[in-house]
Amino acid sequence: MRLISWNIDSLNAALTSESDRAKKTRKVLETIQNQNPDIIAIQETKLRSTGPTKKHKEILSAMFPDYAYVWRSSVEPARKGYAGTMYLYKKDLTPKATYPEIGAPSTMDQEGRIITLEFPEFFVTEVYTPNAGGDLKRLSERQEWDKKYAEYLVELDKQKPVIASGDYNCAHTEIDLKHPENNHHSAGFTDEERAGFDNLLKSGFTDSFRKVNGNVKDVYTWWAQRVRTAKANNSGWRIDYWLVSDRIANKVSRSEMIDTGERADHCPILLEIEI
Repeated sequence: MRLISWNIDSLNAALTSESDRAKKTRKVLETIQNQNPDIIAIQETKLRSTGPTKKHKEILSAMFPDYAYVWRSSVEPARKGYAGTMYLYKKDLTPKATYPEIGAPSTMDQEGRIITLEFPEFFVTEVYTPNAGGDLKRLSERQEWDKKYAEYLVELDKQKPVIASGDYNCAHTEIDLKHPENNHHSAGFTDEERAGFDNLLKSGFTDSFRKVNGNVKDVYTWWAQRVRTAKANNSGWRIDYWLVSDRIANKVSRSEMIDTGERADHCPILLEIEI
């Protein structure tokens, strides 16, 4: 099975805008489609609460004619047009989609952050983890989220193996970002967030990229858009992951990044697993 996960930073813009960035984003979508994945997980769709518009649906049908899709958007009292997730999956697959609430603090459960697909022998689930914020205002809430999310994955894992992906907004170790020495108090690399990710892995999950590729350096999934030289200098962070239940980790054959050229922000990540 081949799966791809990507924080797209606005599906609406990708499908309907004519900006240079939107055109680059559509090129990446074409690359994803050409990979012929069984499942595509998309984070940060930024769709309105009613989901894809008629125009969105027409474009998605044209771009991905062999795929069905499910979506989840931010709803009140959470911010409108914020966060959001989507799955596209081959039409010959028949998963059961669920939209869990994990008892997260504030409005996090209403921000459309998790979708889970249940198959007869395993779960596929995606997450768009809340950011602690530039001034770490949301760090305590993020810590609670991390705890609740780990508990949720553990409960799934008790039933059947789990394949989890998404933007986890955390660089786990110092080799997962270009400049760790400058970022110990930055959102995504605080001791608290890294401890939360440690707890998640220790709960029975494997970082598939490290499993397959070992401790390679200078391989990232996100480069800051606001820093013009970040992508060119490969000054990035690895904050997007494919995690799998420990008992199926040996079934992973590929776990890697998909090149997006000059386009900064997130790149898609690919997983191949014999399951």
